[in-house]
Amino acid sequence: MSSQKNLSPSSPTAVLVDGARVPFQRSGTGYQNLSAYDLGRITIEGLLARSPINAGQLERVIMGCVIQDVNTSNVAREAALGAGVPNSVPAHTVTMACISSNQAATNAVEMIRSGQADIILAGGVETMSDIPIRLRKNMRQKLLEARKYKKPTDWLKFFKGLSPSDLLPEIPSISEYSTGETMGESCDKMAARFGISREAQDAYALRSHQRAYKATIDGLLDEELLPASVPPNFDLIEHDNGYREDTSMEKLEKLNPAFIKPHGTITAGNSSFFTDGASASLIMSEEKAKELGITPKAYFREYTYVAQNPEDELLLGPAYATPKVLDKMRLTLDDIDVFEFHEAFAAQILTVLEALNSNKFAKENLDRDKKVGEIPMEKFNTLGGSLSLGHPFGATGVRLLATAANRLQREDGTFALVAACAAGGLGHAIILERYNK
Repeated sequence: MSSQKNLSPSSPTAVLVDGARVPFQRSGTGYQNLSAYDLGRITIEGLLARSPINAGQLERVIMGCVIQDVNTSNVAREAALGAGVPNSVPAHTVTMACISSNQAATNAVEMIRSGQADIILAGGVETMSDIPIRLRKNMRQKLLEARKYKKPTDWLKFFKGLSPSDLLPEIPSISEYSTGETMGESCDKMAARFGISREAQDAYALRSHQRAYKATIDGLLDEELLPASVPPNFDLIEHDNGYREDTSMEKLEKLNPAFIKPHGTITAGNSSFFTDGASASLIMSEEKAKELGITPKAYFREYTYVAQNPEDELLLGPAYATPKVLDKMRLTLDDIDVFEFHEAFAAQILTVLEALNSNKFAKENLDRDKKVGEIPMEKFNTLGGSLSLGHPFGATGVRLLATAANRLQREDGTFALVAACAAGGLGHAIILERYNK
């Protein structure tokens, strides 16, 4: 899927005006009493409060979410209404695993390029502190059947056919539906296949935490953060709380394998953690931004979505998506000034980097004569990443876009490459170009 395929020269140009997020929090901490609706509402309110437009000028709200609450299944609509967006503004929710808010943003880009809208708010939200836990299927069926009971004696047959285990709750599985494997198990196998050592994984995880800590104390993330006032006491949360500034290789080395025991290499220390959070971005047509006297941060250029076999290549999406967007723009990795990749696991990131720099992978998997190339680490995830900042499934994509656009402006770069993997063997990559003021 190309972002610019079949577009006429007169098609509107989509631009990123702003992107922000509430500080990401480890699940069970700062936002433990908030729902996805609450987080989405707070984030939309925060972005609009600092925006040069008012809520009534929005033409659509799109948000990504993975684990949805049945009471707010279209959380984009509910959060928008709660944030004061007029009820005349349509809103819809998209889900594409860890790239859900990427999909929300590119949906907005397509609507703008096709002339359906000029001003759209796109983002995402996730809470892992309050996941929907169901009754088991036999119990659910019994309860549905009970709605037809006419008299008290009908309840005498309610427990017929039920076993004690049917009374236990059913917690959502974190495994792949198609393979039965957890993402960690699949990544452990992928790391072994590509020869990614435990030491290399721990070293990369340490780098991520150190970068996030330094970026926080240096204020380099402030531009993308929306301080969140959390009820009932309305305590103010101003920063992410997932990074570990005191971690070390010695501490990481002591952790046991988390998925494949006893010889696996993936641990809690080199994996992303369950996170609560939300993000939002303001996307416009360039013409509308000029009309309103607004200076955007970046142009949306080429993007793509890819899919691989979830059994063998669950998290390799960025290795397939990256060359596609580069080729579309006739660029190489040397032309990219800013790289922001989602970090599901240290092993996943290192495998993707290894694959991109492998002639063997290029020939056997990409049908290319030579490798895509080596990404310079001095340009890569310099402010930390999902391993340290956190990964609210539905919100990470817009975090990546906001960070990339801000880095382009701050570092005076031209092009940024954002990429991410997702459950189901999915992947995504997009190129932003700094807007020249």
